[in-house]
Amino acid sequence: MVHEVVRRVEELGDRLRKVADETERLGRLSDESVRVVREAGVMRMLQPTDFGGYAAHPRDFAEAVMAVAKNCGSTGWVCGVGGVHPWEMALMDRRLQQEVWGENPDTWIASPYAPQGVAVPTDGGYVLRGRWNFSSGTDHCDWIFLGAAVGNPDGSPAQPFRAMHVVLPRADYTIVEDSWDVIGLSGTGSKDVVVDGAFIPEYRTIDSEEVAAGQAGDRADTVYRLPFWAMFPLGITAAVIGIAEGALAAHLDYQRNRVTAMGTAIKDDPYVLYAISEAATEIAASRTQLLDGISRLYDKVDAGQTVSFEDRAVVRRNQTRCAWRAVAAVDEIFARSGGNAVRRNNPMQRFWRDAHVGLQHAIHTPGGIYHATALTQLGIEPQGALRALI
Repeated sequence: MVHEVVRRVEELGDRLRKVADETERLGRLSDESVRVVREAGVMRMLQPTDFGGYAAHPRDFAEAVMAVAKNCGSTGWVCGVGGVHPWEMALMDRRLQQEVWGENPDTWIASPYAPQGVAVPTDGGYVLRGRWNFSSGTDHCDWIFLGAAVGNPDGSPAQPFRAMHVVLPRADYTIVEDSWDVIGLSGTGSKDVVVDGAFIPEYRTIDSEEVAAGQAGDRADTVYRLPFWAMFPLGITAAVIGIAEGALAAHLDYQRNRVTAMGTAIKDDPYVLYAISEAATEIAASRTQLLDGISRLYDKVDAGQTVSFEDRAVVRRNQTRCAWRAVAAVDEIFARSGGNAVRRNNPMQRFWRDAHVGLQHAIHTPGGIYHATALTQLGIEPQGALRALI
């Protein structure tokens, strides 16, 4: 059954598609894009029901992100990243949840999670300083998750290293306005943010290892007992696959009545038709494998079983491969779209650029993930950096 939010996105898709170029020019989501996302309810899919959300199955969330990204890659990316933040907020202290959603359940939360700042312990909490890159959709958010290393009194990271996720209101951080000038996913507005000595109460922090293992929070819903490194990559890779689906749709629209400079109608060119079918199959396989991975983890947690490190690694391996497979398929059809595909008025080139920039995210780096997963399947427990992002 199609989730009601997915159905609404599909109904509103034309509105997103019409303003996709405007979103790219602005370097942030257009006002219309934000209205569509709010109207459809995408950002509330993983939000707890007692704060106006759906507490949806993560498979449904991923399908909603794909449906958005198929029409506008940047908007889909912001939904894929920002849509996971309500899931983590559900693991936090109830006081914080009330602060964020008590007056407005449609409040959006930004990130990033990389520990690019240091939180120095003080009475009742921490003092935070740092600068973070890639805060997607940050212009439209009133709160933010930030990764932070626990620090020494002199501001250096303490040893052994320990990371937290901390939460700040908009008044406690600065958005660096000129920090997002890129070749793809331009409309995500993934700007830098700076924090200079903000106080973080203890209840606005959470241990990143507990979140990664699916051991944080006290909610009974199955979705809130899943590991972070299954949930966070899910939204991002769903956006990339949705972008690939958008590229395929744009390619089909463009090629339907096209005749090459040599006078050959595309419908009579067996090589282009072969590429279309192969790309369509690869993109569909990517979608299926991504949804299967998160569904298997969900079913395991729902049955009261323990999710092992190997379980997490296999899902991450497959999720990473899904992204690369889908983008490779986009390359195949783009290469057969002719010179006019690179014109700014052809949406193919925007989807192509967005897809490749989506691969640049750290969660799509295959080396360490593939290495660690192979070790686990040989019965060897990965150590140190090989456990990162899994």
